[in-house]
Amino acid sequence: MVVIHYTAMTSAAAACNTLCNPDTEVSAHYLIAQDGAVHRLVPEDMRAWHAGAGRWGAVTDVNSRSIGIELANPGNCPFAAAQMDALCDLLAGITDRWAIRPARIIGHSDMAPGRKIDPGARFDWQRLVRLGLSIWPAPHGEIPDTTDFRPLMQRFGYTADAPDDVLLSAFRLRFRPRATGPLCAADVALIADLAHRFPVDDGTVTA
Repeated sequence: MVVIHYTAMTSAAAACNTLCNPDTEVSAHYLIAQDGAVHRLVPEDMRAWHAGAGRWGAVTDVNSRSIGIELANPGNCPFAAAQMDALCDLLAGITDRWAIRPARIIGHSDMAPGRKIDPGARFDWQRLVRLGLSIWPAPHGEIPDTTDFRPLMQRFGYTADAPDDVLLSAFRLRFRPRATGPLCAADVALIADLAHRFPVDDGTVTA
């Protein structure tokens, strides 16, 4: 897998200092600055401490099964064009080297709903989709009942260990960032399509 983060810090230099300081007990494979400079901090075949508690599908130790990419961004502003260019180039190389499918490129908020919100509502997932580096729902046909929301979320990869409202917030943060209010048919239609086309694997796939 690949997990995308933002640093929630004022600069790439500050983030690099934190990620390279063993006392902080946090690290990532890559840090991408606002100007597009890519800093390789941990070799891709080594474990980095970027994900923390959480899971995706059957994978509960995400740190051991993923490559972490930190984007220098305080969390409340758009991502710079040069930074997104560098990210897309980096992802293309990683997915080629490790045979990682687009559905296995996720946000930190996907694997840790309620605990993390990065890369946030301003992250341009659609750009990754256009390049074949991510996925997007395209619902059609009959819409399942809202009671199917939780099992559909689990089939796609989200944890079963979070309340419905937390799962809904995490899902909307990525796929309906401007949506508000209670769970509705539009939410269920989107997750139903994703769960049908991209069901999470059983944990036997290394990437």
